[in-house]
Amino acid sequence: MFSAVSPALSWPHCAHGADPATDPVGCRGIHVPGHTACLAHLSDTDRDTYLAGLTPGSDIDHRGTPFTEDLLNRLLHALQDSTTTHPHLGATRFDGAQFSGTASFVGAKFSGFAMFVGAKFAGDAVFVGAQFSGIAVFVEAQFSGTARFDRAKFAGSAVFGGVEFSGSAVFDTVEFSGIAVFGGVEFSGDAVFVRAEFSGDAGFVGAKFFRSVAFDRAEFAGTVAFDGAKFSGIAGFGRAKFTCDARFGRAQFSGIAGFVGARFSGDAVFVRAKFSDDASFGEAKFVGTARFVGAKFSGSAGFVGAEFAGDAWFGEAQFSGIASFGVAKFAGDAKFDGAQFLVTSRWGPTVCAGTLDLSGAVFGEPTTLEIAAREVRCVRTRWESTATVRLRHAAADLSYAVLAAPVAVTAHPAPFINGDGVVDESLLPGPAGVRVTSVQGVDAALLVLTDTDLSDCLFSGAFHLDQLRLEGRTDFAFPPTGWHRKGIGPVRWTRRRTLVEEHHWRAQSIGRPTPPTGHAHSPRQWRAGPYHPDPDHTPDPEDVAALYRQLRKAFEDAKNEPGAADFYYGECEMRRHDRAGTPRVERGLLWAYWLLSGYGLRAARALGWLAAAMLLTIMLLMGFGLPGSSPKQEATGTVPPGGGKVTFTIDKDDAQNPTGDRFTGKRFEKALNITLNSVVFRSSGQDLTTAGTYIEMTSRLLEPALLALAVLAIRGRIKR
Repeated sequence: MFSAVSPALSWPHCAHGADPATDPVGCRGIHVPGHTACLAHLSDTDRDTYLAGLTPGSDIDHRGTPFTEDLLNRLLHALQDSTTTHPHLGATRFDGAQFSGTASFVGAKFSGFAMFVGAKFAGDAVFVGAQFSGIAVFVEAQFSGTARFDRAKFAGSAVFGGVEFSGSAVFDTVEFSGIAVFGGVEFSGDAVFVRAEFSGDAGFVGAKFFRSVAFDRAEFAGTVAFDGAKFSGIAGFGRAKFTCDARFGRAQFSGIAGFVGARFSGDAVFVRAKFSDDASFGEAKFVGTARFVGAKFSGSAGFVGAEFAGDAWFGEAQFSGIASFGVAKFAGDAKFDGAQFLVTSRWGPTVCAGTLDLSGAVFGEPTTLEIAAREVRCVRTRWESTATVRLRHAAADLSYAVLAAPVAVTAHPAPFINGDGVVDESLLPGPAGVRVTSVQGVDAALLVLTDTDLSDCLFSGAFHLDQLRLEGRTDFAFPPTGWHRKGIGPVRWTRRRTLVEEHHWRAQSIGRPTPPTGHAHSPRQWRAGPYHPDPDHTPDPEDVAALYRQLRKAFEDAKNEPGAADFYYGECEMRRHDRAGTPRVERGLLWAYWLLSGYGLRAARALGWLAAAMLLTIMLLMGFGLPGSSPKQEATGTVPPGGGKVTFTIDKDDAQNPTGDRFTGKRFEKALNITLNSVVFRSSGQDLTTAGTYIEMTSRLLEPALLALAVLAIRGRIKR
């Protein structure tokens, strides 16, 4: 005799057919109450008696029992509800049961728990329309044929952990009201969850889908987790709705992954997911944060028309195929820091209401980026080939970008055009101009800026600024407007193009208070720098002078003489204030040059000094230079006694200093004539006193020089 209870089983089992050599356990079916055999091995009389005693809703326990198709049908028939014509089971236990034929539970109602732990279905398992009022557990069950749960309803938790589906698994329009657990499940055939409804959390952690899987139009009201899941075939989530978080961390998609039109109301987490084939998120909507950090897209990645209401994180993602973000909208920030775009030829047009961060990203092929965003960050972005970056509404930061080929950054004049028409930019009200905020550390020889605002642009640390190409309309910062007090007198800054580094140095040198965070700068003040008032992080005049010098060369090469003139003025200004690198004598000359003519660039100043010099010359000539009366000439000669030629000697009296009324109209006319001739470096031929001679000589030296400076300044403004 064998023991009725095996150490491997937790219930008293039938032990039918046990053999000490080959099968010491025998039949593992649990004893039918009142008997020592399982339902399959009861005598016909005892079996009929047992089945006759069952009523709809009865609890049954047939763990480990082997069921033929006929035996199962007889059992379910005994439990049939006459009003619904479907089986009605109470608490049900089929743990370890074996179903050799088709196991049909069509329309069955399980009013208690339903336990199928380790059950084996050799044929098809049909639970179409079944209702599970309590927990339903199919842990480690094996379905060798087709498993159909379409239209089934699970009111409690549904646990399928570790289940093996060798055939197709059909869960069409299933309703999961509680938690649905499919962790570690293996789907060897097609898995169909079309229009399935998950009211609670759903877990597919580590699940394996060896063929296609369809979750199209499925609805997930709770958190759904596909972390570590493997999709070997097509994975379809088209129009699926995720109300809470959807986690696909480290999931692997070997086939096409389709999320077209899917809606993610919570966070969508695809951190380090792998897409070996095409991945399509076209027209998908992400209400929460979309996280694709470290994801790898070996095929094309399509986000055309996708909408991101929250932040989108694509940091360190790798796009080996074409990455399409055409007409994508980001209401928050979009972070692509460290992402790799290996073959993308066109990126956008994309609209981002916040910051679109491409810092550290790599573009491997010639590409065109079309972006409308509040801010575009390209810090240490690497372009391995040529690129055109068309921007709207954006403040672009190009700090330390690596350019292996020419890159053009341009302000697009009109809204972008897509195949369906004009791209909607309603997320970005206000002017569409483009500001470049920094080119620090960039090799400017390969950079072209077109129609950009450089009023806040940092140039310090850039290479080959003299080869930077500035095309179209380029705006720079201007000095403070209006009158200001300096010392005891008012001053007014002349209007010219300036670098923001000069603003930062002047704001630091005059001790301007640190402005509040987010405070807009006033046009009446010098702009404070990002590290204000730290002098160690503020460029000094020598550094700023070098920037002006290099950019002046860029303007000259572009035949923009007025722009070059402003930058020459800025260079001289910085040299004049540079106490460390500019000798004192040179600074003195620069002070004089600035005072007399604004470095040869302020015609009004030179003309003003010329007028003052002429007026002073006239006054000095009238007072000291013109004689009181014109000297008279006398001719003297001797007549030879014998007649002949007479020789005369003509003498002229020295001019005498004037006396009496010196400031008369006649004297003014003479003084004006002398002064005007001096301006054009001509001698008037007038009789002058000794003092007048020196006055005229000085006038003939200074006044033509001042006139030349005025002419030079005018030429600098009109030359092209």
